[in-house]
Amino acid sequence: MVTGILVALDTTDLERAMEVAGELAGHVSGFKVGLELLTGAGPEALRRVAGLGMPVMADAKLHDIPNTVERAASNIASAGARWVTAHALGGSEMLAAAVHGMQGSNEASGVIGVTMLTSLDQGHLIEAGIDTALPGIVGRLADVAAAAGAEGIVCSPLEASSVKARHGDMVVMTPGIRLSEGDIHDQRRVMTPAAASDAGADYLIIGRAITAADDPVAVVESISKSLRQEG
Repeated sequence: MVTGILVALDTTDLERAMEVAGELAGHVSGFKVGLELLTGAGPEALRRVAGLGMPVMADAKLHDIPNTVERAASNIASAGARWVTAHALGGSEMLAAAVHGMQGSNEASGVIGVTMLTSLDQGHLIEAGIDTALPGIVGRLADVAAAAGAEGIVCSPLEASSVKARHGDMVVMTPGIRLSEGDIHDQRRVMTPAAASDAGADYLIIGRAITAADDPVAVVESISKSLRQEG
């Protein structure tokens, strides 16, 4: 199966997001609505984007007490999200509450556990007093997410293969995707689309490389071609 592409609509302008999403609908596997758009336009952003008939990941990165997370997840599912992200560091009880909240509003929805942000590296862990190797932490957090009933996890493409070996039935979504000639921006642990797909990623989360292009559809078609050739 060819790896899917989720386009990150990282803007506070809902109309701009809808313009980009409308152009790309049918060419990609779905869209990510992140904190910029969620805090700018609110739940209406999820309703509008989901109205295009494509799966939407609400990248809310929930991390709070279980009761609060459950209610927030329920609201997000009611607005049309197919997935919501929640930090696996919140623990299995919190993640299970998120699953309950999502599926209570929409049985077809699911939770994606966030492991370690792709903007972080081992140096950041050392700064926080954590001396465990970063891949090991990602693996443990994937275990927590799996035990809580999460549908999948978010990790960098560098950890995708080890997570797939550990939890082959979980969906693996990877940000930190950059075209070979692209700027890595604020990401640190990155791969090209073909390399991430080969590592086991089910969905590639790609933003500026597509949305800032003069011809976003052409960029998607180029990425899709590289994935087919790799597969």
